[in-house]
Amino acid sequence: MLTFTYTARTLDGKEIDGLMQADSEAAVARTLDEQSLFPVKIAEQRVVRSSFTGKIKLRAVGVMYAQLGELLDAGVPLLRALTILAKVGLSDRLARVIVMVRESVSAGETLADAMDKHPAVFSPLHTAVIHAGERAGFLEEALDNLATYIERQDELAGKVRGALLYPMILIGVGVLAVTGILTVLVPRFKPFFQQIALPAPTRILFALSDLLVHQLPLFIGLIVLAILGVRAFVRSRAGHALWDRWRLSIPIVGGVLKMVGITRFCRVLGTMLANGVPILESLAISKDAVGSVVLAESIDEAAESVRGGDPLADPLRKGGLFPVEIVEMIAVGEESNQLEKVLLRVAATVERRTNRQVDQAVRLMEPLILVLLAVVIGFVAVGLLYPMLMMSQALT
Repeated sequence: MLTFTYTARTLDGKEIDGLMQADSEAAVARTLDEQSLFPVKIAEQRVVRSSFTGKIKLRAVGVMYAQLGELLDAGVPLLRALTILAKVGLSDRLARVIVMVRESVSAGETLADAMDKHPAVFSPLHTAVIHAGERAGFLEEALDNLATYIERQDELAGKVRGALLYPMILIGVGVLAVTGILTVLVPRFKPFFQQIALPAPTRILFALSDLLVHQLPLFIGLIVLAILGVRAFVRSRAGHALWDRWRLSIPIVGGVLKMVGITRFCRVLGTMLANGVPILESLAISKDAVGSVVLAESIDEAAESVRGGDPLADPLRKGGLFPVEIVEMIAVGEESNQLEKVLLRVAATVERRTNRQVDQAVRLMEPLILVLLAVVIGFVAVGLLYPMLMMSQALT
């Protein structure tokens, strides 16, 4: 339905303004006539999306959903609940958005429509679930489900970030150490090796050292150009697809990334179906939540099959990306008409499995990084010590 603003006169000539949701201007005029009001002006209210671009943490939005659900479950009216939320210590940015949402709701819009004006804060997944909850009369449960979903996603993302912290520190320390050796230590050895034919490792070492010491701006420029080039390529449609296929093919890491995407898909789809969102709309939104072009293409093909009347499990099985056991569980859920429960159960199971895989990958990554650093340091040592050995042999 559309939202219209109107100006009307009462029987005694008093002019009033208001908002009304209807299918057309004629419907608004009929409703005003039934209320003994004479319409003076009727105009459709254009939806203006918020220009808000401030960054708001997803965790804060999840906490807001949980608090709003608790207030509504306690019998607090929606407008009063939004007023309370704007004052209970949420971040200033989120509080400003809640105030704007409250103003839209007080003007006659639904909560989902009011939130849809702020896509930088409330994703299509959130507004679809809230819209379904409002439509079916279980808004409190929908908000609680959203809060749980966001909490689980944040826990998984935090697990991955925390697991990668130590390897990233190792890589950073290694890069700094090697850079220091090449710019400070290696140049001091160069004058001693002027009179002998240098072996290949030493020539490579001195070339890298000269590049860092004498051509530092050029070296940094080449690195920046390489980063910008790779970034532009990855952002292109073909490049992004190629990059996604490559990272999913990496041993161990690719499997973890794929399972993370499948976890997101199952949890998003299960959450939306549990809250009454139609399956085609749920598939369209869950496809965009997986964070993988390859998985999204497979889900999109599955959605087309579902649109044609086929079950969801069959095209996922043919795609070959989803593990067989997960596809079979989805098939059982469809047959028993409990797909949403099965999907949420699968998401919880896969999440636990993914956590174990992340731990295993990190435990394997740490010794690999240490071995790589040892190889680099060993190469530097050979490049410096081998000429010294050659000189000592020549003297004897």
